[in-house]
Amino acid sequence: MRTRVLHSQGPARDVRFCLVFPRESLSIPVMRRVLGDTLNRLGVDENSVSDLLLAVTEACTNVLRHAGPGRKYEVVVKVGRNRCVLQVLDNGRGIEPARLRTARRTQLRRPPVRPVPLLKRRANSASADVSQLPESGRGMAIMRACVDDVSLRSGRGQGTVVQLRKRIALRDDAPLANLSGWALKDAG
Repeated sequence: MRTRVLHSQGPARDVRFCLVFPRESLSIPVMRRVLGDTLNRLGVDENSVSDLLLAVTEACTNVLRHAGPGRKYEVVVKVGRNRCVLQVLDNGRGIEPARLRTARRTQLRRPPVRPVPLLKRRANSASADVSQLPESGRGMAIMRACVDDVSLRSGRGQGTVVQLRKRIALRDDAPLANLSGWALKDAG
């Protein structure tokens, strides 16, 4: 794992950082831990952190399953007073434009679902077994249920960027809550 601090000119209004991981399954729990700890230390409320971690986990899992050849992927994070933007970038084979348009049309037809209550409801019913739920094909719906906006940019042979945007709340003791009084120092 490698981290990179992105520099900006003038006083800091946002915290931006980039996490770079090898493309292997063991990197996902490490990403969750590092990102979750960082968001918590910045003062992002617990519910927002949980939603963001679930959505970014789905995006990273999609990189491992679908991106094809490549040695790494990146999670770029920008946290402000009331919003968080996460980007998951890979340098894999990308998605053909026709498949991307079809996927977007399919997603537009289906209303977003809240996966946790749905799974709890199914798990509580006597006739349903959670192990029988389909494993594949839920990632975009889960991401859309957890964040305010999901966008996807891809090109054949150019990799894919999944961008997740979410309005967040900060705890009262959050360093980002009082940015007007001080500027964040660059860790680099």
